[in-house]
Amino acid sequence: MNEMHSLLRLFSVPLRQRLATLPEQVIQEIQEIRVREERPLEIVWGQKYSFVAALSGLCEDPTLAYRPTREDCSTLLEMLTQHSLYTFDEELRRGYITVQGGHRIGLAGRAILEQGKVKHLKEITSFNIRVARELKGAGSHVLPFLVDTSSVSIHHTLIVSPPQQGKTTLIRDLARLISGGTASGSIYGLGRGLKVGIVDERSEIAACDRGVPRFDLGPRTDVLDGCPKAEGMMMMIRSMSPEVLIVDEIGRQEDAAAIHEAIHAGIRVIATAHGLHHGDVRRRPVLKELLDGEVFNRIVVLNKRAGAGTLEGVYDAKGDRMELAKPVESISEASLSRHDVKDSLLDWTGNAALRIGNYAKRGKEDANC
Repeated sequence: MNEMHSLLRLFSVPLRQRLATLPEQVIQEIQEIRVREERPLEIVWGQKYSFVAALSGLCEDPTLAYRPTREDCSTLLEMLTQHSLYTFDEELRRGYITVQGGHRIGLAGRAILEQGKVKHLKEITSFNIRVARELKGAGSHVLPFLVDTSSVSIHHTLIVSPPQQGKTTLIRDLARLISGGTASGSIYGLGRGLKVGIVDERSEIAACDRGVPRFDLGPRTDVLDGCPKAEGMMMMIRSMSPEVLIVDEIGRQEDAAAIHEAIHAGIRVIATAHGLHHGDVRRRPVLKELLDGEVFNRIVVLNKRAGAGTLEGVYDAKGDRMELAKPVESISEASLSRHDVKDSLLDWTGNAALRIGNYAKRGKEDANC
């Protein structure tokens, strides 16, 4: 099912009609829909930004774009909150709502404060609908770097990139591959599938519906949905005995404490964090503590030079760029059963990306990150 089509039900009839006129290629590549009251309706697709025309299709001139009305925005908010703002009070306080399918909708409006902290959002007039997609094979050219052959497990891994550049898509597919057993893992040296636990605080990784993941996370994956990361990691450790624990967007002190607990319990951790490159995340105190302590044996850096999700490089705990014994090319889902590879490395958007085999070991800092 096309992800965009599943979102159309949230919009008012005028918005739905105009979005439905977009070319099929654009619909397939939409990453964000920006709805701003009385301002041009904007979309992000591929590596482009465009406005949705008042009549049909796309336009580059904002004066020709459709401008959502107050009624359009009110309808969208009512659909997002299922006609009950009170029920979604916590989500409104955090500034986003995750809907069925793992799509995350950011909100902006007037903040209501209580003792200097945000208590609520009201007069919401800006919406950022981020389209979640399942892209099988996204982790196939990253997983070989992460396998710890000495323990037949996975290295502790931190995945770094700015927002909207493929981190969540990558860890979703890594969960599928790691838990998949000999059907996928044997290619990378795992030999068997590992028990994977996912703490999905924002309901984006698994897109659970009534507790059941709607994305394919593999046969040995358990999901704790809608739970704060730090508390969720401790719950997973106590209750589900995962061999690999996956969390998205760490950065708080309590996250670091929970990661240390997991590591001391013999559990391997894969986490993501916002940053331009591995040197950039060291500027954040909590992440600096983890990196200086060489908690993560692998640091994966993504960018969008050749499309969202382009692999910039993989680094070891000391910050040195990693190379495999042999160049590894992107492995498509169809080629997994044949144990062969393609002629050129592609990122998971299908764009030409940097070839891993040509990387040189450059030391701790890469000025071009």
